[in-house]
Amino acid sequence: MINLEKEIREQPAAVQSALGVNKEKIRALVDEAKARGVKSVYFCARGTSDHACIAAQYVFGIIAGIPCALGTPSVFTKYGAKIDLSEQLVIGVSQSGKAEDVLAVLRSAKEDGAITVAVTNDESSPMAREARYSLFCGAGPEVSIAATKTFTSQMAILFSIAAEWAQDKKLSDNLSTLPDRIKENIDRLLPQIDRMANKYRDIKGAIILGRGMAYPIALEGALKMLETNKIAMKGYATSDFHHGPIAQIKPGDPVFVIVPSGKTEDDASAIIEKLRGVSADIIVVTDDASLVPDDCEKVVTVSSGCELTSPFMTVLVFQLLACRLTEVRGIDPEVAGVINKITITK
Repeated sequence: MINLEKEIREQPAAVQSALGVNKEKIRALVDEAKARGVKSVYFCARGTSDHACIAAQYVFGIIAGIPCALGTPSVFTKYGAKIDLSEQLVIGVSQSGKAEDVLAVLRSAKEDGAITVAVTNDESSPMAREARYSLFCGAGPEVSIAATKTFTSQMAILFSIAAEWAQDKKLSDNLSTLPDRIKENIDRLLPQIDRMANKYRDIKGAIILGRGMAYPIALEGALKMLETNKIAMKGYATSDFHHGPIAQIKPGDPVFVIVPSGKTEDDASAIIEKLRGVSADIIVVTDDASLVPDDCEKVVTVSSGCELTSPFMTVLVFQLLACRLTEVRGIDPEVAGVINKITITK
């Protein structure tokens, strides 16, 4: 079994570990943030970790009413600017904990007296040592170039912070069931993914669309397919796709539409109708097949539990498809040319 598949299958254990090992620290940091009157969050990350932060942005806003910003590390490291982060909860996220630009943001925030948090998979990393609170993914070594188990464990940690902040028992309960549901979905998805990988083995490129909680998975799904199979992929917010990008679609072009049940169902239905109008090859990823038009033949179903935790399940589709495509295309996903497992940006 290649490392990529092995690590995809290790996600239930990774999420279980992340949820358990950080519980007391999360409670302490939220208590401190509330006591100090913190009313906003400043995330800083790159790549896959950035996608985990985008997902967390939605959750903090939806259940806690907390505005969140995605940090711009280059403002600190390239332009030498000083941003006052003193009243923010500043969260740096990195699999390795060695991202120098993210570390620079944490250092600047620390100088401002802000509460700083590092979410890493290495407790001895520079970021973990620098932050006031070090939260540990507990995913075990991640060897594959394509991050999978650290992505879901990062989301689990960030969603847990939001749930603690909002005292949202429903989300906390749903997070606690994630390990079992992730395993169940991996097992049930594999036959569907195997058929899809064989059908699309010669794929040259594709678009992935999602809105709200599905948007970060559109981004992450595209990245997984691109970095493992060197396929030209692009993820878009469904709402943005209407405003120009849909013009690139030609008859037969593959477009994945993520349709979780919940608040964005109407947007998904609208974009599917538009895509049908240009004869796109539409593949729907959903947790409710009744949301899909009867004549849509390509549907991948997941079991999500609730809308807020749906990203943990829908991302599995693209992780597994990326993995299976490497097999049918005869590609070694660990040989990625210019991509390294640990990427240091400054």
